[in-house]
Amino acid sequence: MRRGVVFFGLAGLLGAGFVLTGGAVAQASTGGTAAACGPVGSGYARCFTQLLLNPGSWRGGHVVAGKSRSASTSTISGYYPSDLQNAYGLSSVSATNGTGMTVAIADAYNNPDLASNLATYRSTFGLPPCTVASGCLTIVNQSGGAKLPRGNKGWGTEESLDLQMVSAICPNCKILLVEAASASFKNLGIAAAYAAKHAPVVSNSYGGSEFSGEASYNGYYSAPGTTFVASAGDNGYGVEFPAAAPSVVGAGGTTLVPSATTTRGWTETVWSGSGSGCSAYEPNPGWQPVTSLCSNRTVADVSADANPNTGVAIYDSYGQSGWLVVGGTSVASPVVASVFALAGNDFGPSAAQQLYGSAASLYKVTTGSNSSGCADYLCNAADSLSGGYNGPTGNGTPDGIAAF
Repeated sequence: MRRGVVFFGLAGLLGAGFVLTGGAVAQASTGGTAAACGPVGSGYARCFTQLLLNPGSWRGGHVVAGKSRSASTSTISGYYPSDLQNAYGLSSVSATNGTGMTVAIADAYNNPDLASNLATYRSTFGLPPCTVASGCLTIVNQSGGAKLPRGNKGWGTEESLDLQMVSAICPNCKILLVEAASASFKNLGIAAAYAAKHAPVVSNSYGGSEFSGEASYNGYYSAPGTTFVASAGDNGYGVEFPAAAPSVVGAGGTTLVPSATTTRGWTETVWSGSGSGCSAYEPNPGWQPVTSLCSNRTVADVSADANPNTGVAIYDSYGQSGWLVVGGTSVASPVVASVFALAGNDFGPSAAQQLYGSAASLYKVTTGSNSSGCADYLCNAADSLSGGYNGPTGNGTPDGIAAF
C-alpha cells in the first residue's frame, strides 16, 4: 500500500529579502547554496552544513501526516519532522521509541542561542520540549565541563541543525552536545570520545580530506557499545575522515523528492555533493565488498537526504537569522544516528557491518552520480554492485528500523 501523502504549495521561507548576516556563511557559494563553515587547513575539520540561499526555490513538498504544528509553518520551506519520518518509514516508531536513549553530538565551538533555537523548532512542529532544566538537553565542553568554548557562527548553525535533526527523527531521545574547543581533529576526537562514554550513539557532522596520519585518530571513534556516525562530505567524489574510519558509519547524501507515482511516495537519487570513494589509508574492514577498483575501505555505508535544494527546515538565530533551509551530509549524519537510537541498538565498532548484513531492509538508490563522467560503483548509483551497494549512498536509506 502506498503511504498516504498529500502535498501543499511551497512558500518562500524569508521572502525576497533573505539576507546572510554577521559573516556567518563561509567563503564559497555555488548554485544558490553556501557552506556554513569555510575551508580549513591541515589537521582541522569543517562542518558540512549547506544553506539554500533562496528558500523560495526549495524543491521539496510537505507531507500531511497528522503531526500537530503551528499555523506559522505555512511560510516555512524545507522538510518538517513529519516529512522525514514519512519518507523513511519512521512515523510510528518516532512517536513511540527512543525513551531512555541518548543521541550525542560532537561539534566545535559554541552557539549561545542553541537551547532557545531548539525550543522554537520543537514547539513549532509539535514536538515535546527538550530543555536543560528537564535533563533532556545537556551541553558540555570536550572534557565534560560546564565552561563552554567561544562562539562560532558557522559551527553554531551546524549545532542547531544537529540538535533539530535528532529531534525530528527521535523526539523522545535525550540529546548530549559535546563542544570541542576548536575544529582540530584532536579536539573533535576528544569530544567524540567523551560523548561515547555517555551515549550509545554519537553523530559527527564534520570532516576533512584524508591524510596520511588519519589512522592515529581512529581510536577516538571506536568504543564498545557505542555507534559512531559521520558525514561523508559535501565536495562530491572523494573520501573524507572520520567517515572513512573503519568503526564509523559513513553517511552519504541523497536528493529526496515526493512522488505520486511510487509505492513509497518518495524517490531518491544521489546528491551530486555527497562524498564517496576508496580510502587511500584505511584498509578494508573485512565486511565490505573488495573489487578491482578498491581493496580498501569504501565510503559511504548508508545515506539520507542532503541536497540543500531538497533540504530541511531549521531555526537558527545565532549563525543566521531565523528559519532556514539547509542540506549537506550534516543532515544525513544525525538522521542516521537517530534511527539507530530508535532501534535501541548500540552495535559499537560493528555498527556499519550491521548495515551490510541487513542491506535488503534499506531503500535502494539506483540513479545519480557525484562525479561527471563516472561509470563505476564508487561514484555512480547506476553501476551499483550486486545487492545495491554504491559509494555515494552506501547500502541505501532507512526504511524503518529493521536494518538498524
